[in-house]
This record gives sequence, structure tokens and C-alpha cells, in this order.
Amino acid sequence: MMIKQRRAWELPASAATPEAVFAQRRSLIQALAAGPILLAAGRLAPAKAEVAADPSSSLYPVKRNERYQLDARIPTPSKEELVTTYNNFYEFGSHKQISAAAQTLKTRPWTVTIDGLVEQERTIAIDDLLRQMPLEERLYRHRCVETWSMAVPWSGFPLKALVDFAKPQSSAKYLRMETFQDPDMASGQRQFWYPWPYIEGLTLAEATNELAFIATGLYGKPIPNQNGAPLRLATPWKYGFKSIKSIVRFSFTEERPVSFWETIQASEYGFWANVNPEVPHPRWSQAMETPLGSNQKVPTLLYNGYAEQVAGLYKGLENQPLYM
Repeated sequence: MMIKQRRAWELPASAATPEAVFAQRRSLIQALAAGPILLAAGRLAPAKAEVAADPSSSLYPVKRNERYQLDARIPTPSKEELVTTYNNFYEFGSHKQISAAAQTLKTRPWTVTIDGLVEQERTIAIDDLLRQMPLEERLYRHRCVETWSMAVPWSGFPLKALVDFAKPQSSAKYLRMETFQDPDMASGQRQFWYPWPYIEGLTLAEATNELAFIATGLYGKPIPNQNGAPLRLATPWKYGFKSIKSIVRFSFTEERPVSFWETIQASEYGFWANVNPEVPHPRWSQAMETPLGSNQKVPTLLYNGYAEQVAGLYKGLENQPLYM
């Protein structure tokens, strides 16, 4: 007799902490600690002061690009409280409930370095970069290699816009991306057995594909810390571990980068990581997926349903391990 056990992430929406309550947590703690003083003054600090402090808040919401739609498997965006409370961010722990721990991430000041094979190397402040990028909203499906999935209204800009901004030399073939490294701020980076910092890479053809996207917000607001503030990659035809978070460096190279998970276990997590239901992970099938907030499995599609946009990138690479 088979007994189905609910997975840890298959929770009802009613069990998730509402985003507004979570965002007010730190302000509430501070208010309680300073209670006697503030009450004597006859006032309390506004509960949403920290949220309003994000310098990029005035940029959102941005206009949706209707070219990018969902499909029948997840026809509407996943519930915000699930997307913002169930995710991977190994810099803050090797489990899914890292949203509280990730609040130690300091996203200002934040600079982004563009270097390698470019016309001119530069370092730019995040808010200066955002003002120069064409921000829009896109609905994207997201498929984790662990077989859960979600649909997210990301705000951000095409990665191609950043490539054009960088002006790579003709010899550049790959884009290497790197996250921050600060174990005092990110407790997970004290786990010395991981090859910090987190590294990911794309071919330049992938990076300039129309789907490659740098997310700076979600649900019409700046992206929360736990989801990869202030910059994260979104490549919806690839497994989610490719979606590097909190990026501080974009480097253009001739040599293919070795990514974080490829360094750890290349036989399970390779460079390409394209979604393919017919190629199993060495330890489980990839044929089906379970959307967040649902107990129902749905079929996984080749390239996560984005074959029309990306299949041409891989012609002539049939001998490559494209789906690891």
C-alpha cells in the first residue's frame, strides 16, 4: 500500500505568513524594544518604514510585456506569499525557509562590476544601473531541478540590454556571473565546504536571447532579499539553480565558466541545465512537476515550454550534455 506524504513545500496558502506581516516583523521588534521611550513621546515609527527605504521603490510597478504569457499548467502567477517564503538561497542556509535569515542581506550600497573582454571595465552603483535599463514586467514559468515549479511576475530588464551596455569584445563567448561573498552577512557562506562565491554562466548567445532576463522586482515591487535582491538571473527554459541571485559581477570571457553546482557535482548539475522531461536527474525523474501551492503533478515540457524561443541555440550541440 502506497501512502502519499505531503512534501515540506506543499503547504496551503493559509499556512504561509502574509508578506505584509513578514515585512513588519523587524519594525515591530524594534518598536517593542523601544516601547517606553516611544510611548512617552506619544508616537510609534511607521510599520512600513523599512520597505519604503528601498531607493528603487518608486520605479515599480512597471508595464507588463504581454508577449510573455503563462500556459495551462500554471495559468496564473503563484501566490506571492509562497514565492517569497519558499526558495533556495544557499548563502543563507541549505533549506527552503531562509526568508528570515536573508534579511541580513544589505543591498545598499551595492555596486555591479562589468569586466573581462569589454571595451571598458567599469563599476556602477545599482541605482544608477537601474535608471539606464529598460524595465518591464514579464510572466515566466520557473522549474526547479527538484521538480517543483512556480509562475512569477518578474520585473527587470532583458539581459541583452546589459550586454549591450557592457560592449563586449568580439572574442567574448561567455558571460560569467558572480554573487557577493560576505560570511559575516550571509551565514550560509560560513559553510566552508561550498565553493563560494556562487558562480554561474551562459554562452553569449544564451545571454542575448530574448528570454534571458535580469529580475530586479516581483509582484510590482522591488525584489525581496530572499528572492535575490537586488539583481538575479531568470532563464525560464533552464532549471532554477542557474538563476544566480544577488549578482555583483558580470565578466565576459573566452573560456566557459565552471558554475557553483557543476564544481560540486558535475554529473548531476552541469553547465547547460536545460529542462527536459525525457532526461532524468541521476536520482529522480524529471517527467512531472508540482506547482507551489498544489498537490497535483503536471507534465514537464521540453525547455519548460519555451522551445520556440530557445531550441535554435543548441543546434549542432547534440553531443553536449545539455540537460544536466
